[in-house]
Amino acid sequence: MFAIVDIETTGGHAQYSGITEIAVVLFDGKKTEGIYETLVNPQMPIQPYVQSLTGITHAMVAKAPLFSSIAPHIHHLLKDRIFVAHNVNFDYAFVKQQLANCGFELNSHKLCTIRLSRKIFPGLPKYGLGSICHSLQIPHTQQHRAAGDALATTELLKLLIQNDTSGHLQKMMKRKQPAAYLPPHIPETQFNALPEQSGVYYFYNQEKKIIYVGKAKNIKKRVSQHFANNKTSAQKQVFLREIHAIQFTTCSSEFTASILESIEIKKWWPNYNKSQKFKEQKYGLYHFTDSKGYERLAIDKWKKQLTPLASFRHLPEANNCLWNLIKQFDLSPHLCFLDKTMPLQPLPEIAMYNARVQTAIQSLKANAITCSIKNGTHYILIEKGVFIGMGLVDTTIKDLSVESLKNTLTPYPENDVIRHLIQQYMRNHPEDVILFDKAAF
Repeated sequence: MFAIVDIETTGGHAQYSGITEIAVVLFDGKKTEGIYETLVNPQMPIQPYVQSLTGITHAMVAKAPLFSSIAPHIHHLLKDRIFVAHNVNFDYAFVKQQLANCGFELNSHKLCTIRLSRKIFPGLPKYGLGSICHSLQIPHTQQHRAAGDALATTELLKLLIQNDTSGHLQKMMKRKQPAAYLPPHIPETQFNALPEQSGVYYFYNQEKKIIYVGKAKNIKKRVSQHFANNKTSAQKQVFLREIHAIQFTTCSSEFTASILESIEIKKWWPNYNKSQKFKEQKYGLYHFTDSKGYERLAIDKWKKQLTPLASFRHLPEANNCLWNLIKQFDLSPHLCFLDKTMPLQPLPEIAMYNARVQTAIQSLKANAITCSIKNGTHYILIEKGVFIGMGLVDTTIKDLSVESLKNTLTPYPENDVIRHLIQQYMRNHPEDVILFDKAAF
C-alpha cells in the first residue's frame, strides 16, 4: 500500500541536481514487506556541504549504478503505491524528474509525514525527522543516509497510523485535497482562510520577508495551483522549501489586483518575482527656451528635479514620439536635436515657430487627460495622464472631484506597467471612465 522513500542528492533542485542514494521501504500499514537501497552515480559533482552532511563522496558513487539502470525497478516498486516521505514534495520531485528522464511516468498519491505529524502529534518542539524521532523515541540510526531515514520514517508512519483517531490519514490521501500538496510549513487553517476573490497574495519566508507577490481572480484557487501539481521546476522547489506564511489583500477585480501587484513588486522587490523588476522612466521629453528665444523640445535622460512633458522607458520610444510631433506640427528636427547635420539656414521666424511648439505641447497635454475609472466600488484617479491612486469610495457621495478623490484614495507611485494597464482598460471599457471638467484645474 505504501512506498516510504528517502533520497540523498547533489543539491536542492530536481531539475539541476542528481540523486546519490535512494531507499524504498514497502509497507502495508502494519508490517514491512521489503526494502531496496542503493547508491547512485549522479554523473555530476556533489557539493562539499552535501558531502559533509551525508558522508557520501565522489569515490563512493563512482562505481554505483546510474539511475537509468535502476529506473525500471524503482518505477515497479512505486507503481500503484502511496508515495510517502518526510517533506514528500522534495523527494517526489526528484524521483519523478529522474524517472521522466528515463521515459517513466510517476503520478502517485503522496503522503507527507511532516504534515501528518503536525495533525496527529501537535505541539512538538520541531518536526524535522531527527527531532520528531527524538520526541517520539523512534530509533534513528544513520541520519542523512537514505536507508536510515527511510526506516525511521516507516516507524514514524506506524505510530501515525496507530494514533490517527480523527481520520487525518484518509483526508490527506485524497488527491483533490489542496492541503495534501501544501508546503510543510503552511498550516492548513491558513490556506483555508484564503478568499475566493480577486486580489493579491504574498508568500513569506521564515524571516517574515516577502519572497513572492502574485495576483489572482480567485486567490484561493491560484495559490493552490502553485502547489497542487507535480512540476519539478526550480521555482516550485524554492516555494516548497521556503514558504512559511501566506497573506493576501482583496481587490474589486483582477484589473485592480494587477495594479496592486505591480505596486507591491516595485515596493518589496521579492526574490522570486522575475517580471516587472526593471528601472522606470529612463528618458524624458523636455521643453525650454534657448538664448535666441526659440522654444525647443529635447529628449534627455530622466531627471528627478525636472518635470518632463512625457516620459519613456526606451530611447527609441522617445524618438518616435518626438518625430511624430515634428511631422504633425512642422517642427525643425535641428531645433529638436534630432538632426546632427549642419545648422539650419535660414532659421524659421521665432514667433511663428514658437507657436507651433506650443501647439505640439498642447496636443501632448490634451492626451494627458484627468479622469477617474470606476471599477465596482473602487475608483482609480488619473490626473493629467498620471496615475495618482486607487481605493474604495463611498457610493453615497454624489459630487466626485479630483480633490475629494485625492482625500479618499490611497496614493501610489506610477510605473510603466500600471500606465499600460490603465490605457488598455480605458480602451476596452470607456463606459467606466469619468472625465473631469478641465476648468476645475
